[in-house]
Amino acid sequence: MTAEQLWQKAGLAGEYEAWAFTDVPDKLAALVCEGIKTATCSSYDVSIVENEPIPKVGDYSVILDSKGDAVCIVRTSKITICPFKDVTEEHAYKEGEGDRSLDYWRQVHKEFLESELGRIGMAFSEKAKVICEEFELIEL
Repeated sequence: MTAEQLWQKAGLAGEYEAWAFTDVPDKLAALVCEGIKTATCSSYDVSIVENEPIPKVGDYSVILDSKGDAVCIVRTSKITICPFKDVTEEHAYKEGEGDRSLDYWRQVHKEFLESELGRIGMAFSEKAKVICEEFELIEL
């Protein structure tokens, strides 16, 4: 199903973004559909450099799998922008990955951010800002 087809099926009005998780998109999309993953994060600096909009509370997203098929719709419920070093245990848990610990989160997200920041010629640091986004599952 396409993003537009799922959007129409849900009967929602307004605008939405359609996107897939950068890392292991099928696994992470499945965690969202299971209600385990209720948060994600991205690089603030990459968003600014690449002129990507910063998510806002109330935004809708159609989550795609690795083939570009729509798997679910989520609505952003909370946004926090903070340095990587200040991401909380609660946020790490809500991301639903690995053992859901802050240690695990830091390990995998440090690697992810090193790669993302490297694409725009920036180096990772513990002070690098991240956009922590929480969301609610709206439609499967």
